[in-house]
Amino acid sequence: MKPIGVLSLQGGYDPHLKMLARLGVEAYKVSTLSEFDNISGLIIPGGESTTIGKLLVQHNLLEPLRERIRSGLCVFGTCAGLILLAHQAEGSVQPLFDVLDVDVKRNAYGRQSSSFEAIVKLVGENLPPQMAGIFIRAPQIIRIGSEVKVLASYEDFPVAVQQGRIMAASFHPELTQDTALHEAFVKLAQS
Repeated sequence: MKPIGVLSLQGGYDPHLKMLARLGVEAYKVSTLSEFDNISGLIIPGGESTTIGKLLVQHNLLEPLRERIRSGLCVFGTCAGLILLAHQAEGSVQPLFDVLDVDVKRNAYGRQSSSFEAIVKLVGENLPPQMAGIFIRAPQIIRIGSEVKVLASYEDFPVAVQQGRIMAASFHPELTQDTALHEAFVKLAQS
């Protein structure tokens, strides 16, 4: 299997690299177009979605990556990564990939000082019944399209979803000890 790439323009890419290392999966930071040629999947980490979006445009990565994702590149976005993958971010005009049929509301779970950890219910195939979720200025999924499967929920809202080869989560699974979503992503990237 080709390695997993973790977008490293800005944000929390190191915890994803450490999580993948724990799983014994080869992974490395990617930030240039040529580096995307040799990966089986891409993780878009949490961070500041507006900044990552601007950097994607500045580095001429937004359109080429959008096309690769639409052509089947397996991708997993967490927090800001979810926002970037979404169809629409309420009240924002930032650059988006628009490859995942969901709409999100940025910072819906509160400011940085309101960050929290909670148990989320997992509902996807081959997933345990629950896991810890760390919410840091997390977006809320406010609409999901008919092709989108809910993988996890918190307080009756979807917080992790999948559409084909695209996975996304509102929270930060990479900051917990639970590997369930990363394992699911690696299996998806291998398929």
